Amino acid sequence: MADLTVDVAVVGLGPGGEAIAARLAGAGLAVVGIESRLVGGECPYFACVPTKIMVRAADTLAEARRARELAGSVEVAPDWSKVVARVRDEATADWDDTAAVDRLVAAGATFLRGTAKITAPGELTVTGPDGVKTVRATKGVVLNTGTEPAVPPIPGLADGPVWTNREAVQATELPESLVVIGGGPVGCEFAQVFARFGVRVTLLQSAARLLPRDEPEAGELLATLLAAEGVTVRTGVKITKATHADGSVILEVEGGEPVTAQKVLVAAGRKTDMAALGVGAYGLDESAMGPSVDGRMRAAEGLWAIGDITGKGAFTHMSMYQAGIAGDDILGQAAEADYRAVPRVTFTDPEVGAVGLTEAEARDAGLNVRTGTTDISASTRGFIHKLGNQGLVKLVEDADRGILVGATAMGPGGGEVLGALAVAVHGEVPVAALRGMVFAYPTFHRAISSALDDLEN
Repeated sequence: MADLTVDVAVVGLGPGGEAIAARLAGAGLAVVGIESRLVGGECPYFACVPTKIMVRAADTLAEARRARELAGSVEVAPDWSKVVARVRDEATADWDDTAAVDRLVAAGATFLRGTAKITAPGELTVTGPDGVKTVRATKGVVLNTGTEPAVPPIPGLADGPVWTNREAVQATELPESLVVIGGGPVGCEFAQVFARFGVRVTLLQSAARLLPRDEPEAGELLATLLAAEGVTVRTGVKITKATHADGSVILEVEGGEPVTAQKVLVAAGRKTDMAALGVGAYGLDESAMGPSVDGRMRAAEGLWAIGDITGKGAFTHMSMYQAGIAGDDILGQAAEADYRAVPRVTFTDPEVGAVGLTEAEARDAGLNVRTGTTDISASTRGFIHKLGNQGLVKLVEDADRGILVGATAMGPGGGEVLGALAVAVHGEVPVAALRGMVFAYPTFHRAISSALDDLEN
């Protein structure tokens, strides 16, 4: 006999899980939302929101320093306590999810705090502070469990304190020196933030370049700019051993000099535990990173999955998008996911925005590829901006169809410039029509026109 019988159980209340639980409850279904950590998920407490507050503060410092050349004498004294207070008080309510829980319950859902495990199709056990409860979901289960930071299996690394994004966001004091392991978006953002606040930062990347998912030109330019800000960037690195001694960490690097720092921040991927979730009850592979889903987010009969675990992009906007698709399916409304124009932004300075396919991905897909690139610093707005004006716009065209299938906008406000390119890729707007547009002058987005001109060459 179940302790609780509902129509739908939502396991994991990150942004997508919270959204679909509230929507289904509002549609009249009996819904229970289950979360073992904080309602709202990684984004509002340890990722998107607090880290961008950190980025905003670091960017302000950089702009103040640029004023010496552009506007006059400015004295800059970094104060990390300002960031600490804003993250704690304004963004996370001191990592308290009471408001989010209240919002969910007000929407009509039931909330259970605890760790859920699937024991049979439509059946779960939830272990929490109030003991073990059994839940029966007659329509089905939605999984939005997200991922956890992964610490690479470097001998000795886990023998001492290691930061992930969670510890870095909650840091009340900064170390004198820091090693960041991982040169993806998270690692690059943190490296720049802490360097701008006076930390001596070394960034170690196992791949041949930073931002390996993005265009090579973007990763190479970002490495140059980080180095100019004092970050030691080492790519193609294999860390063989870690030693903790006297308040420092020593990382041995194959074929290179060891690196010593007070702290290590790991930003080298995420992990899941499908076995602990019990997806085998639905006949799914519990050794996989996550369940495979169809266009309606179905992983099995009566089982939907959304968010990071689907492997379609570890972005809040992806989780929210997939929540809409799964919600439509559960409510009997036809919808199919479309991933042609998924945008992503790395919030470094300059920002790196990208949508759709890279040049390499387009060629691997067998497309007849044509590319166009322009230098943001060479644009009129780049000239006006002067300091911090580096960047590029790169367009990837399927020449046979005459449409863009991918684009990159790197530069000041690169993520905002990306908006126009995302519309073009998603809408399959003909390149000829884009060339006929009027682009406002002098803006950063006007550089799109120059990149379009370069497609002809």
